[in-house]
Amino acid sequence: MTYASDRLHEEIAYVAYHFHWGLDEILDMEHADRLRYVTEIGRINTRISEGR
Repeated sequence: MTYASDRLHEEIAYVAYHFHWGLDEILDMEHADRLRYVTEIGRINTRISEGR
């Protein structure tokens, strides 16, 4: 099974934008770990936008 390159690029951009991590650092992560960061960033952004 392959992972869509568009989705991979979205994840990389999202994590890089919010954490200012480099491409190599993000690509070295296991897929599950990267998805966890994406999820947590989303939760943080939701809390901020809701003023909590």
